[in-house]
Amino acid sequence: MTTTSQTKKHRVVRHQVQGASTTVNDEIAVEEPLEIRIQGKALLVTMRTPGHDKSLAAGYLWSEGVIHKPEHILDMEHCQQGSQLDENVLNVFLHPEVKLDQDLMNRFSYAASGCGLCGKSAVEAIRSRFTPIRSNTSIRSSVLLQLFQSLKGKQHGFERTGGLHAAALFDRAGTLIDIQEDVGRHNAVDKVIGAHLLEGDFPLQDTILLVTSRASFEIVQKALAAGIPIIAFASAPSSLAIEFAQANGQTLIGFLREDRFNAYTHTERIRD
Repeated sequence: MTTTSQTKKHRVVRHQVQGASTTVNDEIAVEEPLEIRIQGKALLVTMRTPGHDKSLAAGYLWSEGVIHKPEHILDMEHCQQGSQLDENVLNVFLHPEVKLDQDLMNRFSYAASGCGLCGKSAVEAIRSRFTPIRSNTSIRSSVLLQLFQSLKGKQHGFERTGGLHAAALFDRAGTLIDIQEDVGRHNAVDKVIGAHLLEGDFPLQDTILLVTSRASFEIVQKALAAGIPIIAFASAPSSLAIEFAQANGQTLIGFLREDRFNAYTHTERIRD
């Protein structure tokens, strides 16, 4: 197997209804564990696609309410194991004014690439951390219908493997601002949020988030933490995602295609 940062080559046999089977080298999306440490103490293990680990960690810490300012992150570095750099362990150093929740630090947790905020105790606890969105950002329905078209040629990992989700940020005119990919849809969202947090381009109150997955409560919550008013998804929303978006002033769109979409909450932001 030849390995790159996000994909691996693997021999597969392709069977077709008509024609002989063929053996080819196919690209497979890489999934590896990332251990996030705070001041050297383990906080979380998440399964992710390697790359943009610092953005992933920053986005996670922000959306979990661990940090409240970009300046709370002093440094982030992959850990050194002897003479080798361990790219699957990332140590985050926080400002002394950050008061860590001891219960959080005592919980050495595991998150699969698709599970997001597994085991979250209560929705109300999350709501208390972030205020509802009051943004006047709006978007034309014709622009929404073109968002997926704008991703063509930009999902490089997906185009090679078929195994990566994408989270993309757009402005209200439909111009692509940023795109991140990962095997986990929640990780992709953390990466795109974290990248802008680290760049000082935050909060994201004038943007639209597009995710190539179903609409889960966890992703809607992450968008709230970043101040994103409009979230669009390729597939269906859960009932909790709809309820959460409605309560927090977010416009939630599902089943987005090039010819249709469903708007579930705060539809006043969508213009004809």
